[in-house]
Amino acid sequence: MKIGIGTYALFWEFQDVNPRPLGVAGMIDRAAELGCEVFQICDDPRILGEDAAGLRALRSRAEGHGIELELGTRGIDPEHLARFVDMAGALGARTLRSMVQAPEIADGVGTAARALRRTLPRLEAAGVTLALETYEQLPTADLLALVEELDSPLVGICLDPANCVSALEHPRQVVESCAPRTADLHVKDFRFTREEGWVGFRYAGAPIGEGLLDLDHELRSVYPPGHRRAEDGAPAAIVEHWLPWQGDLPTTLAAERDWTARTLTALRDWRAAHTD
Repeated sequence: MKIGIGTYALFWEFQDVNPRPLGVAGMIDRAAELGCEVFQICDDPRILGEDAAGLRALRSRAEGHGIELELGTRGIDPEHLARFVDMAGALGARTLRSMVQAPEIADGVGTAARALRRTLPRLEAAGVTLALETYEQLPTADLLALVEELDSPLVGICLDPANCVSALEHPRQVVESCAPRTADLHVKDFRFTREEGWVGFRYAGAPIGEGLLDLDHELRSVYPPGHRRAEDGAPAAIVEHWLPWQGDLPTTLAAERDWTARTLTALRDWRAAHTD
């Protein structure tokens, strides 16, 4: 179980509201400062602006810190995935996270599976595993059916139960159904709060341990005793957040950094208590 952070743990560090946004290289440095073993570059369009030399520089920077890189995008179009598999290879990333968009599976699991089969040879050649994320646009049962139809060790699930709540799926059930196929894990807490006036609810992130995520259940499901204990075979646990704007940038950044530190501590404490 390797522990790290992703772009969504640094969300407010690179938004336009920040006059000194953190670049991808700076994010890798931040992950190193936090003692992470992995950094996931996820849904960050700036990576598309890097040429071959830029990708090599990021890889070298990460390797210098002893950090493994992962890459993230959205969609399963073969040409799109081909570009990201090549970038993953240039970065030394062994895991590529993506998301099946609703229109891509509108014609059924079989059609999506045929599209993904075109990517399998490229994944194999690059030594990259594709992790398809759970989220509200796609029922978890359909995502599992897709992964099972492909039946490839190179295609698994990026488990994020928080994403599925808005589709009225219970996080515990999502975790238990997806754990055996999980190739990557996003860790963030979440909760509902009443809107002012008691009309409706707000669904957003929460500090770890203060929301609805049963972290112990999630981790026990993905990392059961005696199963995939070897570091090379276990999914990485990647910290993310859904942190709402806190009124001003300094307060928001302070909260984001605090949430990250608390989640990393919780993951490390769990790993220490459950390492054979």
